[in-house]
Amino acid sequence: MYDIAILGGDIRQIYMAEQFRRQNLSIITYGLTHPMIQDVCAKGASMKETIQSSHILVSAIPFSKDGITIPALTSSSDMTISNFNASIRSEQVLFAGMISDKVRSYCHQCKVSFFDFMEDDSIAIANGIATAEGAIMEAINQSPTNLHKSHCLVLGFGRCAKTLAVKLKALDTIVTVAARKDSDRAMAEAFGFHAIPLNKLCDMLPHFTYIFNTIPALILDANLLSRVSKDAIIIDLASAPGGLDYKAAKAYGLHANLCLGIPGKVSPKASAQILTDKVMEHVMKRKKG
Repeated sequence: MYDIAILGGDIRQIYMAEQFRRQNLSIITYGLTHPMIQDVCAKGASMKETIQSSHILVSAIPFSKDGITIPALTSSSDMTISNFNASIRSEQVLFAGMISDKVRSYCHQCKVSFFDFMEDDSIAIANGIATAEGAIMEAINQSPTNLHKSHCLVLGFGRCAKTLAVKLKALDTIVTVAARKDSDRAMAEAFGFHAIPLNKLCDMLPHFTYIFNTIPALILDANLLSRVSKDAIIIDLASAPGGLDYKAAKAYGLHANLCLGIPGKVSPKASAQILTDKVMEHVMKRKKG
């Protein structure tokens, strides 16, 4: 009955609904309420009805934070993974982020295709830009000092870390990258950054005013945090529970911030357009087929 069904999510899914409508697609939503889509999108009476009214399903990033419920702006008792599993039918396709292995397995059983936004390189790179900008914004908001000429540490050198380091350098900061792999450190030095192994952090930590972590593992333990300056600002971009010992950070009186879902918070419209474009690729292929 509808071209696309949108199940839960955040403000990004609101913008996606509005962007789909501009493509003359019919949209039904569930778990989303916003003036932007109030008069242009149908509203499902239940999650089951919404799921079964479209071939294409678009949902949240992450698809579930607790493995039980699907995040939504308007909570409903039936917004659960179990209800989702019970409602899907063969030949549908799900677009969401960080889809769990259990959901993937059930989709396979039901012959439902799925596309994980967070596993697409083009999306990850674009999100890395928003994440880097948001991380710098958080650092500026948290600190009474300028970034200019400050000593910044970036932990890791993946896609997000590379973008972040480049943008920090463009703001005339002194950037050091700490990475485990020799190749990553060599690449960081080729970019013009200082580079150190992770096992050499202890001696260097007291010198940094800003610390940005992108590694999804416990890197800054209690021992390393004891070496961090009390004036330093720590911005943790790693997936929950983050890359540092927050209990120890609090005990040491450090300014540590776990900043998750930055693209959806600081640039939801631009982030939504990236996701919309990816779904539209599938829509156009389906129409041609």
